[in-house]
Amino acid sequence: MTYALPPLNALRAFEAAARHLSFKLAAHELHVTPAAVGQQVKALEARLGVQLFERLHKQLILTEAGRAYLPGISEGFRHIAEATSQLKPIGAVLLQLGVHGAYDLRRLELTAFRSAHAEIGLRVLQPAGLHELVEGKVDVLIARGVSHHPGYRCERIDQGLGPGDWLVAPEGTADCPEIVSFRAWLRALPAAKTLANRRPRLVGGIGS
Repeated sequence: MTYALPPLNALRAFEAAARHLSFKLAAHELHVTPAAVGQQVKALEARLGVQLFERLHKQLILTEAGRAYLPGISEGFRHIAEATSQLKPIGAVLLQLGVHGAYDLRRLELTAFRSAHAEIGLRVLQPAGLHELVEGKVDVLIARGVSHHPGYRCERIDQGLGPGDWLVAPEGTADCPEIVSFRAWLRALPAAKTLANRRPRLVGGIGS
C-alpha cells in the first residue's frame, strides 16, 4: 500500500505550530527559524489546498480545517514516537546522542563506531539542542557554539575560529565509559587528526 503523505517536515512544522499557536515557539522546539516554520506551513497549505491557520496581528489561530487536521497528525506522531521507543539498539549500554541540525552525520562514521563498539547501543536524535540534553532526552550532545553551560562539560571537537562544534555532557556522566568511548572516537576521526597533531586534547573543558 502506498500512503499519500505530505512532506514530513511540513507536517512537523504544522503540528508544533498548532500546539503552541506560535511559529516562534514551534521554531524553538524544532531548532529552526520562525520564518522556516512559516514557509513549511505555507507550503503545506498550498499542497493541501486548504488554509490551516489565520494569521492575525501577533496571533496565530487554527482554522476549522486546521482544528480538524491536528488530532490525526498529533496521534500519528505519537504512534511513530512510541514505535521508535520500542526499538532497542544492539548493545549492553544505550547511548543517546543529540546532534544539532546543521551537522553532517556522515562526519561521525557511525556505522564504523557501532562495529568497533558492539557493547554500545547508539541512538541519534537530530536536530537536538540543550533543552533535549537538560530534559534527559539525550545523554550527550554535539552542539553549535556551546562553549559553556553550568553543570555541563563542553569540549570543542573542531578546529578554526568561530562558534564551532562542541561535545556537551553532564558533569556527572561525562566520564562514563560509553561517553569516554565516543569522545575518543571523535578525536580519532580523520577530520580531527590534523587538529590532534597540534593539540593532543579536545579544545575546551569545564567552564570553557
